Amino acid sequence: MRDSNTDLFDPCSTMESDFPPGGLATGSGSDSDFAFAFNDKNFSDRVLRIEIIPDFPEIKSDGEGCISVADWARNRKRRREEIKNETMLDIFVQHEEQILNCNVLETVDSLGYGNQDEEAVAMIEEVPLGVDINLNQHDDEAGPSNDSSLSMDCSTVLRVKTLHISSPILAAKSPYFYKLFSNGMRESEQRHVTLQIHASEEAALTDLLNFMYSNTLSTTTSAALLDVLTAADKYEVVSCMRYCSRLLGNLPMTRESALLYLDLPSSVLMADAVQPLTDAAKRFLAVHYKDITKSHDEVLNLPLAGVEAVLSSDDLQVPSEDIVYDFVLKWARKNYPKLEDRREILGSRLGCLVRFPYMTCRKLRKVLTCNDFDPDLVSKVVREALFFKAEAPYRQRFLAAEEASASCRRYVERAYKYRPVKVVEFELPRQQCIVYLDLKREECAHLFPAGRLYSQAFHLGGQGFFLSAHCHIDQQSSLPCFGLFLGMQEKGPVSFAVDYDFSARCKPSEEYASKYKGNYTFTGGKAVGYRNLFGITWTAFMADDSLYFINGILHLRAELTIRQ
Repeated sequence: MRDSNTDLFDPCSTMESDFPPGGLATGSGSDSDFAFAFNDKNFSDRVLRIEIIPDFPEIKSDGEGCISVADWARNRKRRREEIKNETMLDIFVQHEEQILNCNVLETVDSLGYGNQDEEAVAMIEEVPLGVDINLNQHDDEAGPSNDSSLSMDCSTVLRVKTLHISSPILAAKSPYFYKLFSNGMRESEQRHVTLQIHASEEAALTDLLNFMYSNTLSTTTSAALLDVLTAADKYEVVSCMRYCSRLLGNLPMTRESALLYLDLPSSVLMADAVQPLTDAAKRFLAVHYKDITKSHDEVLNLPLAGVEAVLSSDDLQVPSEDIVYDFVLKWARKNYPKLEDRREILGSRLGCLVRFPYMTCRKLRKVLTCNDFDPDLVSKVVREALFFKAEAPYRQRFLAAEEASASCRRYVERAYKYRPVKVVEFELPRQQCIVYLDLKREECAHLFPAGRLYSQAFHLGGQGFFLSAHCHIDQQSSLPCFGLFLGMQEKGPVSFAVDYDFSARCKPSEEYASKYKGNYTFTGGKAVGYRNLFGITWTAFMADDSLYFINGILHLRAELTIRQ
C-alpha cells in the first residue's frame, strides 16, 4: 500500500507507473492498473457528462486527418488564430455590455433609487441542486467555483457522451480532479458532473481518461500524442505528460517536429515531465545546424526558440564568435524591425547567447557603437569581455568551469573553426603586435598526419593576418613534425614588410623561448614560417614528457613589427 504521506502528484511518486513492467503497450503488470474499472458503473461513484460543442469554423481536430507533425502544427496555428479572433470579439461584446450596464445604473441613480450612503448588500443566487457542474474552467489555486455550475458556452451541443468514473482514481492522477472532488463545496458532493469540450478535444480526452485508469495509450501517431499531451497539461495529469513525452521522444526527430515541440504552450514547456522531449529537440536542432555558415538562410528563417537552441550549443562550428554576433543582429533586424522591440529581444533572449569574451577586439569596438543593443548592456558585455581577455589562462579556465552547467555560457569556448588569439597592439615607437595562440594537446593530435589549424584574424597596420599550425614532413629526416606559419589575408598587389619572431613556452622554466625569427615582404595571400618549429619529430613533440605541453596546453607567441 502506498504511504499515506506520499504526495500523489510528485513526479517521482508516479515514475514507476509510467511504464509498466510489461512494456509500453500494456499496463497489465502494474499494481495501479484499473483498466477493468473504466466506464464500469459497478466500480464508479460518479457520472461524467461530456458535452461536445462545435469547433471553430472550418477548423478540424489538431490530430484529425493529420499524418505528420507538420499537419498538426498547421491545424494548431489556425486554431490559435480563431481563438484569438474569438477572444477579441468576446472582449468587444463585454465592453458593450459594460457600457450598457453603466447607462442602466446612471438611469437608476437619476430616478433616485441609488443611495451611496447605504451599505452594499451582496446578492447571492443559490444554484439548484439539480444543476450539473460544468468543468470548463481551469483554476490553478482552487477547484471550479460556483460560477462554473452555469454553462460557460452558449454554443449548440452536438452530442453528449456519458462515462462512469471513479473519483478516487481521477483524483489520484490529477490535482485538477482532486481539487474538484475535495473542495468541500456543494459541487464536490454532486454525483453528476459535466465537462464541456470542443469536438477537436474529444479523442484526446477519451485517451487521457483511459490512461488515468490503465497507465497506457493506444494511440501511437505523433499528432494524436501531441493532442493527448495538451489535454494532460490542461487537466494536470503529470504522469500522462511524461508518458507522451517519452513516446514522442522515441519517434524519429525531424526539423518540423523539433520546432513544434519547442513551440508547445508555455504551461507544457515549463513542465518537468516534458523537459526530456524539449531537451532532445534542442539537441537535434543544434546538431542539424551545427555549421550555420552552410545553412545561413535556413537558420535565419527559424523562429526564436529554434535560434536559441542552435546558438546555445558549445559545438557550433563557426569561424569565430564575430560570425555569431553578426548573425544575431541580422536575425533580430529581420524579425523585429522596430528598434525598441529589437532591443528588448536582444537584451532578454539573444544577447546572452553571444559569447562576447571570444570576439575579436576589432569587433568589440564595433559593438560599442551598435545602436541595436541597449547602451548600458553594451558597456557591460564589452567590459566583461575585455577583463576576461586580460585574465591568465588558468583564471579563464576557472571562469569557464563555473558556467559549465549554467544556461548562459559566455565564458565557455565553442568549437570554433579558427582558434581565438590574444593580441597586444603598439603604435609607438613602431607599429607592432604580440599575438598569443594556445592549442590543446587534443587539437594538436588531430593535425596528424597532414592537418592544418588556423587562428582567427588579427590586424597590423590595417592589414589582416593569421597564424596556422601544420603537421608537415621534415625535408631532412622525412618524418612528420610541427610547423608554424604567418599569413596575410588580403589578396592583390599589396606589399607589406614585417619582422617576425615565433616563440613557445617550454619546460622547465615555462617561459617563452624564441624558436624562429626572420623578416618577410608579404604580398596578398602569401605565408611564411618554419616547417619544423621545434627541430624534433612529431612523436617526440607529442610525447607525454614533451617539453612544450604545460598542463596539456601548447603556448605559442608571435611578435610582429612593421619594418620602416
